[in-house]
Amino acid sequence: MSDDHPSQQHDTLNDFEADTAEKPRVVVLISGNGSNLQALLDAQEHGELGGGEIVAVVSNKADAYGLKRAKDAGVDAVALPHREYDSREAFDAALIRVIDRHEPDLLVLAGFMRILTPSFVDRYRGRMLNVHPSLLPAYQGLDTHRRALADNVSEHGVSVHFVTEELDGGPVVIQAVVNVEPNQDIDELIDKVHAREHLIYPIAVRWFLEGRVKLSPEGQVTLDNMPLPATGLRMSHADAAEELDEDLDKDLDG
Repeated sequence: MSDDHPSQQHDTLNDFEADTAEKPRVVVLISGNGSNLQALLDAQEHGELGGGEIVAVVSNKADAYGLKRAKDAGVDAVALPHREYDSREAFDAALIRVIDRHEPDLLVLAGFMRILTPSFVDRYRGRMLNVHPSLLPAYQGLDTHRRALADNVSEHGVSVHFVTEELDGGPVVIQAVVNVEPNQDIDELIDKVHAREHLIYPIAVRWFLEGRVKLSPEGQVTLDNMPLPATGLRMSHADAAEELDEDLDKDLDG
């Protein structure tokens, strides 16, 4: 009997398998092309999304090209046309039901062109991110690039922020700067801002899923338990250009 016991114990240990930790779950909301969604899908494919998994993509427009991107990636794609609902509150209630079926750890707005009700925002407070094409708090709302050029700014860019009831007013996690040249072509500026969106949004999502970035009940963003300034972590034009392999010499020449 005594000789058999170690063998039985050994067999039991070999048969034991630890439970695999479930990947953090992400739901992405879109309204259109879904280029930021694609950047997140690409990051996930290359293992650069903090071990997270995009489990669903939801659009308020049935013809949004981003839904095709989701299907091509094997992600659940859901169309929930907002015009089929009598009120903003009714649509948001239906959207909550769809989202909650997927039990997300993080909700990502990627070109989701809807103003959310306070009850919706409150439900996902501290676990909902948005990307906005300006250096917040400058140029909240629409048409940011044209407004920036009209003001003859020297810097423009993009921000990733937590979502609050204030439109484009939530605490910022990270920004990336674009230097604005004299007589800047608006289409070129838009392209550079988009490139920075695709660069920093996966970074912010990864930080959140890794537990590195958090939003306190008081509205303070921390990264690795260190408070961030109101502008979040700001990536300079030069640093972003280097990451994106942009031609810095061309920018310097103007």
